[in-house]
Amino acid sequence: MRRRVIFGCSGPVLDPAERDFFRAVQPWGFILFGRNVQTRQQVRALTDALRDTVSDARAPVLIDQEGGRVARLKPPEWQPHPPQAVFGKLHDTDPERAREAAYLNARLIADDLVAIGVNVDCLPVLDVPVHGAHDVIGDRAFAADPAVVIELGRAVIDGLMEGGVLPVMKHAPGHGRAHCDTHLALPHVTATLEQLSAADFVTFRSLAHCPMAMTAHVVYDAVDPNRPATLSPRVIRDVIRGEIGYQGLLMSDDLSMAALSGPLSSRAKAALFAGCDVVLHCNGAMAEMTEVAAEAGPLDGPWGKRAEAAMSHLCEPGRFDRTAADARLNELLVA
Repeated sequence: MRRRVIFGCSGPVLDPAERDFFRAVQPWGFILFGRNVQTRQQVRALTDALRDTVSDARAPVLIDQEGGRVARLKPPEWQPHPPQAVFGKLHDTDPERAREAAYLNARLIADDLVAIGVNVDCLPVLDVPVHGAHDVIGDRAFAADPAVVIELGRAVIDGLMEGGVLPVMKHAPGHGRAHCDTHLALPHVTATLEQLSAADFVTFRSLAHCPMAMTAHVVYDAVDPNRPATLSPRVIRDVIRGEIGYQGLLMSDDLSMAALSGPLSSRAKAALFAGCDVVLHCNGAMAEMTEVAAEAGPLDGPWGKRAEAAMSHLCEPGRFDRTAADARLNELLVA
């Protein structure tokens, strides 16, 4: 049986040790980073090899292909995509054009991903940034207005799903107020529950139909002052599953980020106990993956049902004129 974990790998091809490890552990899915990407043919061979280790041609293979500064597929092999803030800025003057542009951009990203065997994109970013917050989110967010984030986030979800790629909304229940980069430190958010509910949580609540969601390594003092959302039963139960009403598959953000502390095995155990369906470990370090795998039990029961439900949304992309879509997107963005 598959396990409650998503793993990265170390390079552009699987080495024998990784292949043997994945065959033995049977992770639910995999995630790609820049170190895994060279050419279309190479990435397709890698995604095929990863899936072969778990004997599942539809196993989730994830990537962070947002556009802007967070893009694993880069020129000249792949066309660049703008950060989400570009669509928010367009929305200021022409909401209809902004919605169409966000949709087309996501549909073009999906077209790139399907061609190389990637079927899950960690997008859209539904965080609502506030003045003075760290720019780790910055232009990755659509706008500071939750209504705009909801509108454009919905367009991105539609574009990805219609292109045969499952979206992952992040970072639940909201990363926009964090005053430090969670790759480096653990932020505490001191906003009141009323403030969080009105701005941060509402974007996720409004788009709770998204098949997958990723947690934030952020402490919300008004909910649980002692643990970040990823490790907090209170945040996951009362906010993500409760107030937000999210019933889809919930994955942790990367367990190896410095916002979390302690052994990797303890991080994995705490995240799963808190209510994450699966945990994410990205850096491909074998010793760390071994620790995480020891705590990632079988993907059965309610976790397995949510994983199955999420993957049931995966569909074959319809007919798509990429040239026309690309031309239309450029027209929308330069007008």
